[in-house]
Amino acid sequence: MSSLLRAYNTALIRRPYVTGSASAAFLFGAGDVLAQQAIEKKGREHDLWRTGRIAFYGGAIFSPIVTRWYVMLEGIKIKSKPALLLTRVGLDQFALTPFMVGLFFTSLSVMEGKGIEGARDRVSKSWWSTLKMNWGVFIPVQLLNFALVPPHLRILLVNGVSLFWNTYLSYVNSTAQPVEDKVKELIE
Repeated sequence: MSSLLRAYNTALIRRPYVTGSASAAFLFGAGDVLAQQAIEKKGREHDLWRTGRIAFYGGAIFSPIVTRWYVMLEGIKIKSKPALLLTRVGLDQFALTPFMVGLFFTSLSVMEGKGIEGARDRVSKSWWSTLKMNWGVFIPVQLLNFALVPPHLRILLVNGVSLFWNTYLSYVNSTAQPVEDKVKELIE
């Protein structure tokens, strides 16, 4: 297992975009499989195209943007470590994340053939509640990530947590309902 992690670490350093994209595609796809099988109980009715679309989004859209974003955040230099941490987390969560949540719903809607109107509808129904839920998950994760994790491994931590987040996103996207409604359904 340690040799596998060493090889992955080397790949992240040598080819961060390719490695990050492959990891994100796999984890977004795995999140969708979990959503369809563990939550939606689709069994043999599994929508492979849906899994492919979300995996494509993760590998081709999400990962290149986030990998470049982390490089940009690493370039920010502030002498005070707490101020640097709060600046990086603040920019990540309050500048990039709102855009990425909208991009997720827009991209998936367009790939599903719903066009710009369908994307607008999905964003208007799900963006704000999904963003608030994201902050509840990722603000603590990113505080730990930027404080403790070496820069080249940050995307890995986010991708690891994202397996569960992607399961949730896939489920919310598939129903196009506000998050609060989906959480109530899951609890009841």
